[in-house]
Amino acid sequence: MTAIPYSLTARHKGFNRAEIVDQNFTEFVQLWQGEVHAPHGAHSPVLPGSTLDAQGFRELLESQLISRHLDLMARVLRVQNKVFYTIGSSGHEGNAMVARLTRHTDPAFLHYRSGGFMAERFRKLPGMDPVMDSALSFAASMEDPASGGRHKVWGSKPLWVLPQTSTIASHLPKALGTAVAIEQARRIGHKLPIPEDSIAICSFGDASSNHATAQTAFNAAAWTAYQKLPAPVLYVCEDNGIGISVKTPNGWVANNFRHRADLDYFYADGLDLANGYAQVQEAVEHCRHTRRPTFLHLRTTRVMGHAGTDFEIEWRSVEELFAVEASDPLLRSAEIALSSGLYTKESLLALYEATRKRCFEAAEDADRRPRLTTLDEVMKPLAPYTPDVVKAEAERTDYQDRRIAAFGSEEKLPENQPPRHLAIQIGQALHDIMAKYPESLLFGEDVAQKGGVYTVTKGLQKAFKGSRVFNTLLDETIILGLAQGYANMGMLPLPEIQYLAYFHNACDQIRGEAASLQFFSNNQYRNPMVMRVASLGYQKGFGGHFHNDNSIAALRDIPGLVVGCPSRGDDAATMLRTMTALAKVDGRVCAYLEPIALYMTKDLYEAADGQWQFAYPAPGEAMTLGEGRIYNEDATDLVVFTFGNGVTMSLRAARTIKAELGWKVRVVDLRWLAPLNDAFIAAQAKSAKRIIVLDEGRKSAGVGEGIITAIVEGGSGATPLERVVGADTYTPLAGAALLVLPGDADVVAAARKLA
Repeated sequence: MTAIPYSLTARHKGFNRAEIVDQNFTEFVQLWQGEVHAPHGAHSPVLPGSTLDAQGFRELLESQLISRHLDLMARVLRVQNKVFYTIGSSGHEGNAMVARLTRHTDPAFLHYRSGGFMAERFRKLPGMDPVMDSALSFAASMEDPASGGRHKVWGSKPLWVLPQTSTIASHLPKALGTAVAIEQARRIGHKLPIPEDSIAICSFGDASSNHATAQTAFNAAAWTAYQKLPAPVLYVCEDNGIGISVKTPNGWVANNFRHRADLDYFYADGLDLANGYAQVQEAVEHCRHTRRPTFLHLRTTRVMGHAGTDFEIEWRSVEELFAVEASDPLLRSAEIALSSGLYTKESLLALYEATRKRCFEAAEDADRRPRLTTLDEVMKPLAPYTPDVVKAEAERTDYQDRRIAAFGSEEKLPENQPPRHLAIQIGQALHDIMAKYPESLLFGEDVAQKGGVYTVTKGLQKAFKGSRVFNTLLDETIILGLAQGYANMGMLPLPEIQYLAYFHNACDQIRGEAASLQFFSNNQYRNPMVMRVASLGYQKGFGGHFHNDNSIAALRDIPGLVVGCPSRGDDAATMLRTMTALAKVDGRVCAYLEPIALYMTKDLYEAADGQWQFAYPAPGEAMTLGEGRIYNEDATDLVVFTFGNGVTMSLRAARTIKAELGWKVRVVDLRWLAPLNDAFIAAQAKSAKRIIVLDEGRKSAGVGEGIITAIVEGGSGATPLERVVGADTYTPLAGAALLVLPGDADVVAAARKLA
């Protein structure tokens, strides 16, 4: 048995509070002299007046002790590099009551101080070991069943705990999204992977409740309930009165949430199992039966500091630390155990030490298990791709009857119509996708009756009804939180972000949450979605930087995210088919960037030439991930690499360049911006005598930098090259916008320089 040494000198000097907290429990039990009640049966109240029975108390106590000794183990073995995480749950062990009173099929999105909750939820299924599983995670072992050694996370696939390493409060929107999705499934006839009366559980700290992301989740929950729509989410605010070192004012959480309309408030004492149990039970039952968003204010404390590196004595007085440690919930649980007669001093201390031994032995065992040692092992779950299966899914055509119903008749099928422009073809493709996937949902701001700001989604709500095509409140964070919730419940979300600039408000919902879930769950959980974003610049008569946003860097920097940008209608349809197949087959998160300025573009060279309208590709046609489109493939005098609006610019410039310089120009539309197809770029560059990289984004951190890197690393670094790119500035209003964005003339000027 490994024991934590204790020093009375350390207690007085305030060093190593973990040792002190550990010894406090032993001393409390040894010195206890209270009255002992007569022993009673397993299902008798643990104390008079309590709704918690003796058996329940025993199991909750064991869960509390497991959580505590995992914390103590981590503090000891971290300095030996045997474990790699010391943010503990000490003082929050009362959250085990929430786990006991909910089901293992209630999806849980947990605060990092959830050791007690996890230990108790492990009881819900036979044959599971909370100690060994947790030890493997602490040790960053490849055998960690939650993340495969990628991070210390609370998570379990069979227990419906979705692993996460959230930034502050960023998991609250997706918890609400999951709750809404549970109810939405019934309306669209989708079979849920969990019981229909499940609730979503989401825990967080008192400090986190102040974060903008938390506030938007609370607002959206209340907004939903206000409309009498079910949203069975149980928000558990574990209030320990402090955020790292910043104290929460006394009474703040209660005063802030007690009287919020349509967010039903309950309080529970998480420091006292005997008193708190009925209070937690009331909140859980209310949420499950009313299907309303419920705020459970759970009183906790924080002992042993924020993490192992947090030496509280440097910023808290000894007297304050003593007071906090005296409120340790394990001391109250020890008092209940002894006064109820369920344990003697000897048997309680034996359980305490046996739990310590079990946790340390598991940690030592976990330390001997293999860890991630190669880059391939680390990245394996990040961006799964099975090209043959994706291709087959994208080209699948066994939904013709639903297509005809969606479009109205066989004669009205889009492939039977004349060539059309980008906006129309995206709308047609969305009709196709929603006919193909009955579990798909399209939602966002103004997408329903109005059909979107640019009428791209016109007719979809009429074809598929309001249960599948609907407006949301004006909040991109919640739009993407809803998308994650629907994905969690097996649906295929197609969220719309009205403008690329608005995505930046909610970027962390993709960066920190949706795109990271496969990585941190070792590909056990997925957030498949296709996020449509009206994007890029060159709008005529309407603009400014919010409506002409060319910042793609924020998307391309997100690991595992697929980013595509079609420039013409037929490509838009085949790309969308592939993206939805990527989501369905491999669980991928995709960003579909729609160039606003090309939505209504019909002509290429002259007015009314109709050369930027294309026939709709029939079902069965799809675009392979990374596949570009080449114009004038045999030309080698000049090769222009571009995407989006740059394609039409380059094609027009190519005419002028041929007339002026006599060069034949090849234009390469990359179409896929993340991941860039480096091999394709390198192959196109090898035969080029000269190269222009046309990137309508900004000079710094634009797509062009990645293109040039692929060219150089592919062996064409000596080929004369010019970059045409936007300026590092926000886009101004009106005609001044064209001063900062590249144009046809800039491409021609770059060719002259190469000459």
